[in-house]
Amino acid sequence: MDCGVITSKTVLLLLSLAFWAAAAGLSYVGAYVINTYKSYDNFLQDKYAVLPAVIIICVAVVMFVIGLIGCCATFRESRVGLGLFLAIILVIFIAEVSAFVLGFVYREKVKTDVQGTMRSVFEQYDGKNPESTVVDYLQEQLHCCGVKNYSDWTTTQWFNSTGNNSVPLSCCQQDVKNCTGHLDQPQELNTRGCAEELESGLQSVISYAMLVILGFAIVKFFGMLSVCVLTCKKEESGYQPLYSGVFA
Repeated sequence: MDCGVITSKTVLLLLSLAFWAAAAGLSYVGAYVINTYKSYDNFLQDKYAVLPAVIIICVAVVMFVIGLIGCCATFRESRVGLGLFLAIILVIFIAEVSAFVLGFVYREKVKTDVQGTMRSVFEQYDGKNPESTVVDYLQEQLHCCGVKNYSDWTTTQWFNSTGNNSVPLSCCQQDVKNCTGHLDQPQELNTRGCAEELESGLQSVISYAMLVILGFAIVKFFGMLSVCVLTCKKEESGYQPLYSGVFA
């Protein structure tokens, strides 16, 4: 075997071994993205925004089996096995590129999606219903108040019904004690709007997922090149592998 064959086999074996680590990494990223969207699904109308994460998890499910196929095909130097491995890598590569494109599209769509639904959810706030729980949780976790700022609460039915010129206590800064939420004490309130904070958080998650997908797609590309090199070298040299069996 010449240097090209040895190098290609080494790359393929490392790629096969990396499939298990890739499966774990992709599963984590996909689950993290889905969990993040589930926390704020009340503010997102388009449920297909989680589609990139679903694709990632589907890809991760078959990673372990693909790693086994890659190892067997590389050791046995089987044309059929290597062809199957190449086809599998190509399918995954296309899926990852698709997920990357979808992530880019939905990253830009998050802003309009959040802006279009958050105000209606805030309007339903009454301090008791499920929407109120979601709004309070959002304001406490993101340290924000209102859609664009705390003054947005003055236009809600809840504010007019209470008549005490105050915002929910979830708007209070965490380090302020005995906060009453009165608007005449704005220094005790979080002044940043929740829409901006939520958009920034969701877009950061999507960007992180896109970087991971891009990295794995590049690895798959070099894997496909190695399969092609190994197959062509075998055809040119005409040597036969020592192993025989399922993939022979």
